[in-house]
Amino acid sequence: MTVSRLTEPAKTRKSLPLTEKDLADVARLRQETPEREALSEMAGIVVEGVAEAALLHMIFEAGLRAIRERAEERAYASAAEDRLASGDTDEARRIARRRRPAWADEG
Repeated sequence: MTVSRLTEPAKTRKSLPLTEKDLADVARLRQETPEREALSEMAGIVVEGVAEAALLHMIFEAGLRAIRERAEERAYASAAEDRLASGDTDEARRIARRRRPAWADEG
């Protein structure tokens, strides 16, 4: 993932109400934990030493990514169910078996 959104100028700043648990979770992300390592991987930057606003933005981005991935999973599952219901999978398999593989001319 790129960190381009973290380097873009902010258009607006919103307040974010945080509970005691939220504050504890954010503090935990500042410590050397598996969660911080995972967030660093997802954000593409080292979390250590970032400003609180940047840390919250990274958490926001990770949440959006998780939401998009879940939506894609549901869309794929729905498409698969539709294909199964319509019987398209048998026809797709027959076509795939007859098709010459892309790698067949290599070598």
